[in-house]
Amino acid sequence: MRHRELHRSDRIGWLRAAVLGANDGIVSTASLILGVAATGATGNQVLIAGTAGLVAGAMSMAAGEYVSVKSQADTEEADLSRERRELATDDKSERAELAAIYVSRGLDPDLARKVSDQLMAHDALGAHARDELGISELQRARPVVAAAASAATFAVGAVLPLLIVLLAPASALTGVVVVTSLVSLGALGALAARVGGASAGIGALRVTFWGAFAMALTYGVGALFGTVV
Repeated sequence: MRHRELHRSDRIGWLRAAVLGANDGIVSTASLILGVAATGATGNQVLIAGTAGLVAGAMSMAAGEYVSVKSQADTEEADLSRERRELATDDKSERAELAAIYVSRGLDPDLARKVSDQLMAHDALGAHARDELGISELQRARPVVAAAASAATFAVGAVLPLLIVLLAPASALTGVVVVTSLVSLGALGALAARVGGASAGIGALRVTFWGAFAMALTYGVGALFGTVV
């Protein structure tokens, strides 16, 4: 029977993007709603501001993630192109280089050369990408996927405070937005920590603290300018 192990490192990429997007969606939209509400704006004005924040935030997340991941993808492709040229022009040195990597990891020189020869016979570029450059197919940068995931998760997170604006009475809007947003942030932090194998309590506390800080700061700014105006 094959021994199977459960590892969580393969979740890091999508987990980071999903948590970051949803967290930003809740925090930024709830903070915007609270800041606008603190100025004495009407419920319709708060809703318009929150909706605009959702659209702008989702597009900003998508653009930022695309640019960031595209830069990583460009770097990876440049390294792979250089490796292809080196494999085509200096195969002997590339075999020796790969064998040296395996020796540094604990193999004896003879075995390292055999492993290097066999892996390069199977997939020379893949072997060098993985063991020399640290690039694997599972972890390759995918800009479009990252951008779409960030925008989608941001929008999902931002919908929650907007629903509160639609459903909660105006007199209780601020309190309901704060409570529901903090509860959602805590649940999100706990879930992300649990999936990643960390403490759910610490994850929830960390996300909730920074969310509360952002909302309090934005509400304070809105109240200050609302009073001045």
